[in-house]
Amino acid sequence: LIAVVATLCDREVLDYQTIIIGIVLGSLIGAVMATKVQMTAMPQLVALFNGLGGGASVLVAFASLATETESLITNVAIVCSGLIGAVTFCGSLIAFGKLQELNFLRKPVRFSGQQVVNLLLAAATLLLGLLVLGYPQDMTYFSIFLISASVLGITLVIPIGGADMPVVIALLNSYSGLA
Repeated sequence: LIAVVATLCDREVLDYQTIIIGIVLGSLIGAVMATKVQMTAMPQLVALFNGLGGGASVLVAFASLATETESLITNVAIVCSGLIGAVTFCGSLIAFGKLQELNFLRKPVRFSGQQVVNLLLAAATLLLGLLVLGYPQDMTYFSIFLISASVLGITLVIPIGGADMPVVIALLNSYSGLA
């Protein structure tokens, strides 16, 4: 918290009043959730928070690519963050739905050739990432890349049953941190 606040103030991204409002608002939301969410629903909450972290990474990647496209190293980091963030966001939403036992996600979704489809989708997503690196100023390529990565996040999690969700959430948590 101290490092984030110091960076925001040093770079003049936000002023002290905005930071204090954000801290108070976040604390209020956290306090309400701490009193309302039952312990048995904690895995769903963790899945949701992982998803929000991944979604934030996608938004940061999108904003970064829109403003900084001069360094290849920066662009590689942006593409990686967008890929991991989109997979985490969509995969975590599916994990949340499975843990919440939503009707359409109650059972694992499997189909013939699913692993091949996932492999081809992953390869297409990586190729789209290379296209983004080649044309970083074209946000259309990045948008298609993010859509492909999001579908990949869904297809990676839908075949997994509810009993294995804690493992999936742990993996998505590590993705969120990496992104």
